[in-house]
Amino acid sequence: MRSLYCGEVNESHIGQQVTLCGWVNRRRDLGAVIFLDLRDREGIVQVVYDPDLPEVLKIANTLRNEFCVQLTGKVRARPEGQVNKDMKTGGIEILGLELTILNKSAPLPLTLDDHQKNSEEQRLKYRYLDLRRPEMTERMRFRAKVTSAVRSSLESQGFLDIETPILTAATPEGARDYLVPSRTHKGNFFALPQSPQLFKQLLMMSGMERYYQIVKCFRDEDLRADRQPEFTQIDIETSFMSSDQVMEVAESMIVNLFKKLMDVDLGEFPRMTYLDAMTRFGSDKPDLRNPLELVDVADILKDVEFKVFSGPANDEKGRVAVLCVPGGATKFSRKNIDEYGKFVGIYGAKGLAWLKVNDIDAGLEGLQSPILKFLPQDAVKALLERTNAKTGDIIFFGSDKYNVVTEALGALRIKLGEDLDLLTGDWKPLWVVDFPMFEEFDGNMHALHHPFTAPSNLTAEQLEANPVGAISNAYDMVLNGCELGGGSVRIHNQDMQAAVFRILGISDEEAQEKFGFLLEALQYGAPPHAGLAFGLDRLVMLMTGASSIRDVMAFPKTTTAACPLTNAPSKANPAQLAELGIACLPKEVKEAPQSE
Repeated sequence: MRSLYCGEVNESHIGQQVTLCGWVNRRRDLGAVIFLDLRDREGIVQVVYDPDLPEVLKIANTLRNEFCVQLTGKVRARPEGQVNKDMKTGGIEILGLELTILNKSAPLPLTLDDHQKNSEEQRLKYRYLDLRRPEMTERMRFRAKVTSAVRSSLESQGFLDIETPILTAATPEGARDYLVPSRTHKGNFFALPQSPQLFKQLLMMSGMERYYQIVKCFRDEDLRADRQPEFTQIDIETSFMSSDQVMEVAESMIVNLFKKLMDVDLGEFPRMTYLDAMTRFGSDKPDLRNPLELVDVADILKDVEFKVFSGPANDEKGRVAVLCVPGGATKFSRKNIDEYGKFVGIYGAKGLAWLKVNDIDAGLEGLQSPILKFLPQDAVKALLERTNAKTGDIIFFGSDKYNVVTEALGALRIKLGEDLDLLTGDWKPLWVVDFPMFEEFDGNMHALHHPFTAPSNLTAEQLEANPVGAISNAYDMVLNGCELGGGSVRIHNQDMQAAVFRILGISDEEAQEKFGFLLEALQYGAPPHAGLAFGLDRLVMLMTGASSIRDVMAFPKTTTAACPLTNAPSKANPAQLAELGIACLPKEVKEAPQSE
């Protein structure tokens, strides 16, 4: 039906006759002449209809925005002074010779221009229309280029694209599973995979050696701008490769991706330990474009009489740290400071002490703070020296339990970086390594990544003897404060895997019930293996500058995990439920009274 896409017509086609198909992006009636902007997925081209063909001009006069049409015309150069340098096709136009309306369009329920202010609910309800917007079309096209480049990169290195099951058993991945009832095994359920973790490990035990998959994963969790109930991973697993080699493969793929699709050189990927990242930046995915760093000052304040500081400073589970903000003394009013105090309260901080450096050369007289009277002069001097404070700076204090201070000041660092426009450079990648194996809360041990991650240089006996201090052989790739992907060396020894299960409170019986197939597979010459996974949606979001992964997915869900387009989730047919052996409880089930 067409000879070219609209966005492909250029000066090389001048004098040629072309046939195009697409949608009317805009129609301008100048009386004797009608101009159309015709749009398809590759771009927009201008078409002109004049009185020399009155029958065609008559049809053109009936067109409205979003009519679907086919047209034939002759390519010509635009008149002098009418070249549009902002359009890919701005040097030419098409003289319309034939015109067929393929389908009319009713008035649209939302606007499709560059200044659209449709609500997200509208955009998702009429997603098929929202995707016609050039910005959205380009994001879908870019996403396709990313997946194509990923496949090309990995397959050139000997990776095999292998599919893994969608209907599987539940595994502990840190979020709730989506369950699928089984009709043939009433009362039993499949789970949709949170990742193909166990299957890709089994593929390594099968001798596949290098596997990849661009795969759908599912997590029933609360949503944020970068989370969806169903999302896509670039999943990679290798045998007989060290963590350094796996990181090299992944880094090479991402570097080539940015260079090929964006002409961006990401440069070197520095490595930073988890402990260093949390200590300096208050985050395990630090944005290195932000120059602010947390500075520990517990040793300076442990002997002061001010208990707000000395208490946590002398508590092994406490932390006292500061952020020195250049120019903050002159930029922040008391109202601004109070707002930042409320902000850190979100993360459990009880307040936000501060000190303004109005004149560094004036000693104590050049400082301003409601807590200054509680601090000895030598402590203040040491604070100023350690933070390298200058005239005009402000110092914010965090003093509480370690996690509270780290999270609160880490979040404040990010907010200050945005508020003061402190970010430098376009792209700052890094690897974060040496994560703890476990974290302890609620009186139980939990795997920081997942229970199949191997420890660094420990035997099973050593790991069980001191699990709290164990470091995992794991690694996360971070870009501009966003975790692009993460992975680890996997456990390939049955004794080690059983030890990890015991540390996590998984009994031998439960381990056998849930992971018996894995434990058995580890007996049959399982090779050393390692891998990682990238969030494709998040990667494309970063590369396109979108504010949410919903803007780089064709048909995403809302923040309540619903689909306005299809009205999913919906109630099931009672007959289907009966066939599955399922009964639905009412929304509110009153608790039965207890007998005395």
